[in-house]
Amino acid sequence: MTADYVPLGLTRCDIEPIHAPGSIQPHGLLVLADRDSFAISHVAGDVEGRLGLAAWQGLPLTALLGEALAEQVVALGWLQDAARPDATRLELASFLGQLRTAAGELLDVSAHLAGRKVVVEFEPAAVPGMLSAHALNRLAASSGALAQAASLAGLCDSAAAEFRLLTGFDRVMIYRFLHDDAGAVVAEARGEGMHSFLHQHFPAADIPRQARALYLRNLIRVIPDVGYAPVGLRPGWTEPAPLDMSDCSLRSVSPIHLQYLVNMGVRASASVSIVIDGVLWGLIACHHATPRTIPYDTRAACCSLAGSLARQLKARKQADSDRQLIRLRNLADELVGYLSQDGPLRDPMALREPVTLLDVARLMDSDGVVILRGDDYLAQGACPPEPAVRELVAWLLGRTAEPVFGTDNLPGQYPAALGFQAVGSGLLAVTLSPERPWLILWFRSEIIETIQWAGNPHKAADGEALAAGLASDLAILNPRASFAAWQETVRAHARSWSQAELDTARRLRTALLEVQQMRNMRELNQQLTVMIQEKGVLLQQKEFLIGEVNHRVQNSLQLVSSFLSIQARASGDPALQAPLEEARRRLKAVSVLHRRLYRGEQVENVDAARYIAELCEETTAFMGQDWAAFIVHDLTPVIIPISLAVPLGLVLTELLININKHAYGGLAGPVTIRLTEQRGHLYLVVADRGKGGISGDKGFGSRIIDGLMHQLGGTLASADNQPGLRTTIAVPIRSAHPPPNGEGANGEGDSDGFDLPPG
Repeated sequence: MTADYVPLGLTRCDIEPIHAPGSIQPHGLLVLADRDSFAISHVAGDVEGRLGLAAWQGLPLTALLGEALAEQVVALGWLQDAARPDATRLELASFLGQLRTAAGELLDVSAHLAGRKVVVEFEPAAVPGMLSAHALNRLAASSGALAQAASLAGLCDSAAAEFRLLTGFDRVMIYRFLHDDAGAVVAEARGEGMHSFLHQHFPAADIPRQARALYLRNLIRVIPDVGYAPVGLRPGWTEPAPLDMSDCSLRSVSPIHLQYLVNMGVRASASVSIVIDGVLWGLIACHHATPRTIPYDTRAACCSLAGSLARQLKARKQADSDRQLIRLRNLADELVGYLSQDGPLRDPMALREPVTLLDVARLMDSDGVVILRGDDYLAQGACPPEPAVRELVAWLLGRTAEPVFGTDNLPGQYPAALGFQAVGSGLLAVTLSPERPWLILWFRSEIIETIQWAGNPHKAADGEALAAGLASDLAILNPRASFAAWQETVRAHARSWSQAELDTARRLRTALLEVQQMRNMRELNQQLTVMIQEKGVLLQQKEFLIGEVNHRVQNSLQLVSSFLSIQARASGDPALQAPLEEARRRLKAVSVLHRRLYRGEQVENVDAARYIAELCEETTAFMGQDWAAFIVHDLTPVIIPISLAVPLGLVLTELLININKHAYGGLAGPVTIRLTEQRGHLYLVVADRGKGGISGDKGFGSRIIDGLMHQLGGTLASADNQPGLRTTIAVPIRSAHPPPNGEGANGEGDSDGFDLPPG
C-alpha cells in the first residue's frame, strides 16, 4: 500500500479513480515520453538497473528503443491522429517487439498513447519471438475444441478447460453477467485442491460499473503476484489531470481487490473479457495458488481465443433463437384464425376449430392463458381468478401505450399480483384493442429458486478491511471477506420470456390486427357493393324519370310553339306576328336547356359554355342562317347549377332578340359573346357593333330581363361599345351576395384583371 493512499469506503467503489492509480505492478517497467519531442519525462520501476539508464530525464526514446522500435512509435502517433475519436485500444496499441537489455534480460515492448504522452511498457518475455510456436499450436487446438462443442453449456465447459491449458492457471471460470449485472459461474476447470465456485452467483457490486467499462476497453488483465508493492511514477505527477492508465497492462490495481484475492487463497489472477456486439457478456477468470504471470504472446493468444469464444456464443445463441422463432411463427400462424374468429368467444362453433385455447397456451410455453374481448372471457390452465385478471387488465391499460408487455416478476411491478403469485408471477400480455378491450394474457407460475451465493450478498463489507482503509476495485468474483457458500430463496419470479417469444407476441399481434382490418375491409366492401347496387337502381329510375319528364316537356313546348306559329300565320297583323315570334324563341331557349340536361351525366349542374353555344345555334336558326357567320364565341367552361342555367339562357335569348330587332334592323351583324369566371362570379358579356344604344325605355323584353336578373341575384350593366352596345351580366355562383356595384360589371374591368372584350 502506498504511503499517500487515501482511504475510501467500500460504498464508494463506483467513484474511485481506478483508471489513474499513478503506479504500476513491479514485474515490469514503464516509460513516459512527450508525444511531440519523444523526450522521456517519467518512469516507473527500476529502469536504471534493468535498462541501464542512469540519466534518463530528457533522453530521447531513440536512445532507449533504437531506431527500428522508435519508428513504430512515430507510426503509432500518426495512426491515432487518423483514427476515429472512439477508436479502441486494439486499433491504437502496438506491440513494438522485444528488447535485450545490457544485463541480458529479454523484454516484450509495447506502446500506446495517453493524451500528449507516449506510454512504453516493458515486461519479461517468455521466449524469443512473437508469437511462440507453443502459443500458436495451443491456440489452434483450442479453437478447434470450441468449434466441436455440441451445446452452449458444452461450449463454456470446453472454453474453461482450453483456457486452463493455455494459461496453466489452477482454476479457470467462465463468469456470465446476468440481466441485473449480477453474475454467475457457468463453467469451471480447476486443479486438485482448488475451491469450486461452479453455479454460484455474485452480486453486481462485486464488479463496479467503472470496472466493467475498463473490461470493455482493456480485454485482458493480469496480476502475477497479489502480494506486490506498487511502484509509483517518478518524478511525481504534477499536471492538473491525472494520467489515464486505462490502457496500461502494468496498471496497479486497488488494494481491496488484492485483499479479496488473499481471502480466497489466490496469489495470481488474470481475466479476459468476453465481448459480444460491444456488450460485456462475461469474463474468463483465472486464479492460481502461487505467483504466476502470462507473457505477452500467451496474452495475445488468450484475446484471440476469447474472440473465437464470443463468436461461437453469438452464433449458437442466434441459432437457438432462430430455431425457436421459426417454431413459434409456425404455431402463431396456425392460431391466427382461431384467435380472430367472429362472434362471442364462447361460441360453440369454436369447439370445432382445428386448434383450441390449449394451443394458445402452448404457443408461449405458458401455464395458463386468458383471452379477454369486451365482456367475453376465456381462460385455460393455471390462471388468476377472473376478478383479479380484470383488475390486472385495467392496470395494464392504464400504463403508457405498450402493446406487448412481458415480465418474469409481475409482483415487482404490480404489487396486487402478490395475491396470485403462485400462478401469475410471470406475464406476457398482448393488447389488441384498449377500447373494447381485447387482450391475450399468458401466465407463468412462480418458481421458488434457491440461489447459491459466494458469501452473503446482503452483508456489509468486512469491518477489518474498512478499518484498514482499503478501497474497492475490480473485484473479480468478489466473495468479500467470506466466500463460503450462502443460500438465498427467491420467490415471486417465473421463467423469463425469451426474445423469440416476445418477437412472436409482437408478430401475432400484427397478424391479428391485419386479419381484423381485412375483415373490416370486407364488411365495408360488402356494404359499399350494396350501396352501389342500390344507387345504380336509383340512377336508372332517375334517368328514366328525367327522360320521361324531358319527353313530356319537349312535347309540351313543341305543342305551344306550334300553336304560336299557327297563330302568327293565321294573323294578318304584322304587329302581332313579331311578339309571337319572340315568344317562340323564348320557348326554344327552354327546350334547348332541357335537352342539354337530359344528355348530361350530372342532373344537378350544367356546363354554361356548352349550353350557351347550343342555345346560340338554336337561336340563330330562328333568326336566320346568315347570323351563324356573325356570332363569335369566347366561352370558358363554367359549371353552374340548373337554378341559374334556365334564367341565364332566357336572358341571353332576350339580348339576342334585342340585337336582332334594334341593332341591325332585322339583318345579320357581328355579335361577340364572352363567358368567364372570376372570384366566384360568372361574367357573361354580349356586345354588338350595330346602331343600338343605351335606352331608358322599359319594354316587355326589358321587364323580362329585370325579373330574370332578380331571380339570378346578379347585376346587368350596359355600356356604349362605340359603335353598338355592350351588356355585362355578373352572377354569383359561389356566394349568395352579388359583386359590389360597378365591380366587374362596367366598361373598365375589375381588380382581378377581368377585361371586358371590345366589340
